[in-house]
Amino acid sequence: MADLVEVINLEDSALAVYARLTQAQLRNKKEPEMGLFIAESPKVIRTALEAGYQPVSLLMERQKLEGQGKEIMDLCGEVPVYTGDRETLAGLTGYQLTRGILCAMRRPAPRDPREILEKARRVAVLEGMVDTTNLGAVFRSAAALGMDGVLLSPGCCDPLARRAIRVSMGTVFQLPWAVLGESRTDWPEGGLALLKEYGFSTAAMALREDSLTPEDPRLKRAEKLAVILGTEGDGLDPRTIAACDHTVMIPMSHGVDSLNVAAAAAVAFWELGRH
Repeated sequence: MADLVEVINLEDSALAVYARLTQAQLRNKKEPEMGLFIAESPKVIRTALEAGYQPVSLLMERQKLEGQGKEIMDLCGEVPVYTGDRETLAGLTGYQLTRGILCAMRRPAPRDPREILEKARRVAVLEGMVDTTNLGAVFRSAAALGMDGVLLSPGCCDPLARRAIRVSMGTVFQLPWAVLGESRTDWPEGGLALLKEYGFSTAAMALREDSLTPEDPRLKRAEKLAVILGTEGDGLDPRTIAACDHTVMIPMSHGVDSLNVAAAAAVAFWELGRH
């Protein structure tokens, strides 16, 4: 049964996870087993719980203690539920709670990218993507449109950042993902070599006149394919493009030069994903 705790003192150390810890502190690279992340909204929290993630505590507006809030509390078991009115909790966090509920959860142990590559036929590879909104949107498209996993260069932002989780609608819990190495020097050479080792053809999404279009049969015939996308604005590193088997560009019209990376990812995944 949930342990309800009224939020009175905003400086209570037990509430630091919701108010004062930075993303880097939550991630806790020095002691990964102590790392946490924040999931928000009943749907996303439920998805995380169903995927086996372990709740630590809940922060819930008082008006949400019944209905969906009660369902979430029942699923979380005996964890503290910090509660108060909407204004008090917004004063604690600095923002309005999405659907009135947050859940602090334990970070999983990092996954080895080899575990994903052993079973996958289609993977998305993200290079230097630092915008959590774009990252979350790419995850959602990857899950919906036939990709088997997501691999990230060491320079990418954290898929378990609060906003990335929310924009992904919880698909970061459903689709396996891993980081290709521990330092920026592990990409692109090390990461691309690993893809080759597991038999993946590589397709760099880039603005090049000699590019293939996503519907090119050579791409669709590939037994294993990695679709590689760069950060918004700068795109992929020229070294990455040069080392890939193919360069792929989505045809544009009306003088538009390119799509936002999240939109481009959705188009590419629809054409090249394993439906």
